[in-house]
Amino acid sequence: MTASTLPHADAALQARLAAIVGERRVLVRAGELRTYESDGLPGYHARPSIGVFPGTRDETIAVVRLLAELGMPFVPRGAGTGLSGGALAEGVVLLGLHRLTRIISIDAEDQRALVEPGVVNAALSRAAAPFGLHYAPDPSSQTACTIGGNVAENAGGPHCLKYGVTLNHVLALTALLPNGDVVTLGNADGECEGYDLLGAFIGSEGCFGVALDVTVRLARNPQAVRTLLADFSSLDAAAHAVSAIVAAGIVPAAMEMMDGPTIQAVEASIYAAGYPVDAAAILLIELDGAAAGIDADADRVAAFCREAGARGVRTASDPAERARLWQGRKKAFGAMGRISPHLVVQDAVVPRTKLPAMLAEIARVAAEYRVKVCNVFHAGDGNLHPNIGYDATSPDESARVHAAMAAIMQACVAAGGTITGEHGVGIDKLPYMDSLFSPATLGAMCALRDVFDPARRANPGKVVPMHSCREWHAAPSARS
Repeated sequence: MTASTLPHADAALQARLAAIVGERRVLVRAGELRTYESDGLPGYHARPSIGVFPGTRDETIAVVRLLAELGMPFVPRGAGTGLSGGALAEGVVLLGLHRLTRIISIDAEDQRALVEPGVVNAALSRAAAPFGLHYAPDPSSQTACTIGGNVAENAGGPHCLKYGVTLNHVLALTALLPNGDVVTLGNADGECEGYDLLGAFIGSEGCFGVALDVTVRLARNPQAVRTLLADFSSLDAAAHAVSAIVAAGIVPAAMEMMDGPTIQAVEASIYAAGYPVDAAAILLIELDGAAAGIDADADRVAAFCREAGARGVRTASDPAERARLWQGRKKAFGAMGRISPHLVVQDAVVPRTKLPAMLAEIARVAAEYRVKVCNVFHAGDGNLHPNIGYDATSPDESARVHAAMAAIMQACVAAGGTITGEHGVGIDKLPYMDSLFSPATLGAMCALRDVFDPARRANPGKVVPMHSCREWHAAPSARS
C-alpha cells in the first residue's frame, strides 16, 4: 500500500495503536494534527492521517511491527526542527519519537554515552558537563533538536568545522527497520568488520528506519577557548579573511559569518548580542584547545582579519560574553521572524575559495527578483544559508522568492558545490537531485534503500525523486 492509496485512519487502527501506547498518545482530530503539518521550514504543509507517540523502546517496536503487518507507510519525526520538509507526513502515519528521552548511560572513562532518540542535543551536553565532557555537534536548534533527528539528517553546526558532523560522533546504534526487525549497526567499542551500514543509516532521513538508541562519542572540554568578533565594511573583505585564516593552517573550532541585514535583525530582537549594526558583515571565530599557544593563534587570526579590512576585532572577555555572542548567531533564524511572517531557509555548500563570488551572485539574484536576502552561514566550510523573509499569502512574492532560491541553488551547483550541507534533502531539495546526480547514481541510492526498506514505507516521497526508482508518485508539494 503506497502513500497515495492509504486511507484515512479508521477506528480499528486507532484502537490497535491505542492498545500499544495509550489513547492519549494517538491523535486523529484535525486540530490535534495541525501541530505536525510543518517542520522548521514553514513553506510546506502536509497533514498526517494519524499521529502515534510511543514512550518506550518496546512500544516503538510494537507500533512499527503493527504498521508493517498492515503494510502502512509512516514518517518518523523527532522535534520537528528540520529545515527541508523531511518530517512531513502527507496522509500517512506520523511516528513521533520525542518521548524517548532517556540518557541511558554516560561512560566518562571511555567518553561515550548511550541515549534514546528523543534526547535533546543540548541536554546531552548538560548531562556530560560534570564529567568535563560535551557532545560536539551543535546545530543552531540544539536547544530543541533531538539526537535521533541529528542522526537522520547527519546534522552539523558551527563547530563541525573542527569537530565534524554527526557521522563523526556516532559509534553505534540500534536500528528498527521498517519491517520490524531490530539490528545493531556499528560497534560501541570501535571499528567493526564488514560493510559500513552505520554510515549508510546516518543521514538517511528516516527512509531506512528508526534509531532506538544511539551510542555517541563525547569530547573532552578544551583547556582554553577564545571567541573573536571581527566586523567588516564589506562581505567580500570578510570572505577573504576566511580564506587567509584557513590558508595559514589555522583550524578554528568555528568560523561563522553574518551579513548586515542579519546583524540588524538580531540586534533588534531579544537575542541582541552587541554586534555593530553598521557593519556589512561580521565573523564570529572561535579557537579552542590547549592553553599553551592559543593566545598566539588568536593574535594571528586577528591580524589576518585586519589585513583583510576588518574595522575592529575584539575577544569575548568572559564566558557570559561568549555565550551572548553565540546566542545571537544561533538565534538568528528566530530573530528574522520579526521581519516577515514566513522565511525560506536555504542550505548549500560551495568551495571556500568561491565564497566571494557566490556572495556577489546571491546579491545579484536578490536584486533581480526583488527579494531581501539575509546571509548567515558556516564560512569555514563554505556552508551557505541564504534566507529570505516573505509573505506566503502573496502569490507574486511567493513566486519571486522561490525563483530566487532556485537560481541560488543552481549557481551553487555550477560553482562546484552541492545542494545541502546539513539540512537534508527532504522534499525541499528534490527538484535539484536530477541536476546533481546521474540517473545511475540515483538508481544506486534507490537500490541501497531497498536493502533497508524494500517496500519503501518509511518516509515515502523523500530524498530521491521517485521516478528514479521507477515508481513515480508525486512527492508532497504543498508550498503555501
